[in-house]
Amino acid sequence: MGRWSRRVAEVFVRRLGGPAGLRWLDIGCGTGALTAAVASRCRPRAVLGLDRSPEFVRAARAAAPAPARFAVADASALPLRDAAFDAVVSGLALNFLEPPAAAVSEAARVVRPGGPVAAYVWDYADGMALLRRFWDAATALDPAAAALDEGRRFALCRPGPLRALWTGAGLVDVTVAPIEVPTVFGSFKDLWEPFLSGQGPAPGYVATLTPEARELLRTRLAETLPVRPDGSVALAARAWAVRGRRPAGAEE
Repeated sequence: MGRWSRRVAEVFVRRLGGPAGLRWLDIGCGTGALTAAVASRCRPRAVLGLDRSPEFVRAARAAAPAPARFAVADASALPLRDAAFDAVVSGLALNFLEPPAAAVSEAARVVRPGGPVAAYVWDYADGMALLRRFWDAATALDPAAAALDEGRRFALCRPGPLRALWTGAGLVDVTVAPIEVPTVFGSFKDLWEPFLSGQGPAPGYVATLTPEARELLRTRLAETLPVRPDGSVALAARAWAVRGRRPAGAEE
């Protein structure tokens, strides 16, 4: 889904808005798609991306434009002073941060009073058409595959749990809204080949299959897709974006 995550980041940053010259923090920055969007579009005074993976940090550092900078850090214990940033964001990482409540509490601690804390996650249960069709096809052939389905594993990626997580961290004016982007594949081959990479839950599952079982899954998935006359496949992906702010009266 990497090719679509950049589109979601652009929409998220545009909606979030804010004046130029702010100090931004991106928690769980991964390879830096959101950090780069902030650096490119928000005219920040500074933007810092943090991730616990040194490999991700190296990749982000090589790709993001100035003034973005990066460091390795644990989201549940940020090595940052209170109220150090004007805005704190996180993209497609919240469901991987353990425990997520600690990460959101830390975000609320390091943002200035009145500042926003915002994040977005894929809607794995209902909004990711490609993954939904993949896991439905996989579980029809192998019921044990259901245990790997992100829609079942990531219960946090829904409006109710996200809102509760933000209010539980003491944030106010909490809202949750969808971000939808088209995911158009040039052909079924374009759609299927990433599943052969072995990276991620769905490709990892495909890697465990025998050639015969892999071909059965490929055929089953192809039968469920809306293929256009030109051979392209048009689907959509939805993320949930949650936003709140640290109470203006909170002490620094």
